[in-house]
Amino acid sequence: MPGIKNTAVSPWKTAVLAGMASYLDAAALVTSGIAIGGYYAGPLQLSAGAIGSLLGLQTLAFAVGALFGGRLGDRFGRRTVFTLSLVLYAVGVLLLLVAAGPALLYAGVLATGLAIGADLPVSLALVNEEAPAGKKGTMVVFSGMLWLAGILTVLVVSSFMGVQGMPGGRILFAHLLVVAVVVLLLRLSLSESAEWAAARRAASTQTTVRSEAIEFSRIRDLFRAPTVYALLATGLYYATWNLGANTLGQFGTFLWTALAKGEVAQFSQLTLVGLPIGFAAGLLFMRVVDKPSRHAWFAAGSGLIVLAWALPALLGPSRFTLVAVMLLSGLGNSFAGEAVYKVWSQELFPTLLRATAQGVTMAFTRAVAGLAALGTPAFALGHTRLMFGTLFGLALAAAVIGLIWVPRLPTAPDPEPTAPRTAAFGTPRQSAV
Repeated sequence: MPGIKNTAVSPWKTAVLAGMASYLDAAALVTSGIAIGGYYAGPLQLSAGAIGSLLGLQTLAFAVGALFGGRLGDRFGRRTVFTLSLVLYAVGVLLLLVAAGPALLYAGVLATGLAIGADLPVSLALVNEEAPAGKKGTMVVFSGMLWLAGILTVLVVSSFMGVQGMPGGRILFAHLLVVAVVVLLLRLSLSESAEWAAARRAASTQTTVRSEAIEFSRIRDLFRAPTVYALLATGLYYATWNLGANTLGQFGTFLWTALAKGEVAQFSQLTLVGLPIGFAAGLLFMRVVDKPSRHAWFAAGSGLIVLAWALPALLGPSRFTLVAVMLLSGLGNSFAGEAVYKVWSQELFPTLLRATAQGVTMAFTRAVAGLAALGTPAFALGHTRLMFGTLFGLALAAAVIGLIWVPRLPTAPDPEPTAPRTAAFGTPRQSAV
């Protein structure tokens, strides 16, 4: 029947088109690392400091974009923000594509960072809000599959195109531009989130009512109990996990060539080995993420990530340990890391604070990663064992937060826009893990 068909297809259409923010995020991160840290470095005579500042600026710009984009998405709607942000993304990628010197590179990484930062929290909120009950986690995790797809595509192109120097980098950025334009055109067919619109109308009717209850729409409510605890837990988890993932994503090529004396194409080809496993594991996690067994899978994934970073910390960086980090952490990230952080961020925050909360935690995480990226190349060369020991400690801290703190947090109430808002989340419906 037509009605049944639409309800089944429409949420997946939204999940794909909005979830492409994850594809573009991962693809931009890896492309910038390979192109700026590899293909552009020689012809443009980019020093280790220049590479670090460019990639660090992109990450810091993401933080700013997420902070403001998330709040704007809660105030003015999901559709407006993710449309404008994708236009900015395309402009930034075009600048990187035609860059012939550092000036346009800096402008390009700034624009792409701001754009994807604004897009990601708003798009994820839309995916969650348009997903049917019992499938919300599944569709949010699906965005993680698109994140892997972004990495896979870039690595496949860089591994087998056989072009070096500036032309190689330009081909990679051309891929991002084409995808961004296609997604932008297709996103124009998406409607505004019905859940957001209903919650916005309900909040507007209460603006003249004096009440001590938390309305879960004002930004100050984000920093009051119980939302502040969820904000702290998800923010600290994402930041501690992401420093390792960001280092591998942005500086994997640099670490491979500088510390293991390998080649750019060789690194990309080795990375490809683990991606099919990651895809298969991600499909499995989509089947269990909305079930109580999620906690056990998360624990297994966290263990693999901790083990991955323990190897170079204890044995030193080599081709063997760096490949092990890629394979083990790649598998573990299918059940933990960003995949589960995104699910928590939908479950723990109410509708009119959901994108804002994600924007704050993403901004904090990327700001920390961006500041770290500014000195990563020099730190890796001058204090190699200390750097890998630090990443191991952070992975362990993330596992502790996710296994002990997050399960004790209450989930947000089911959206009931016509009912009065309460002053607390109340009894949780299920564990947050």
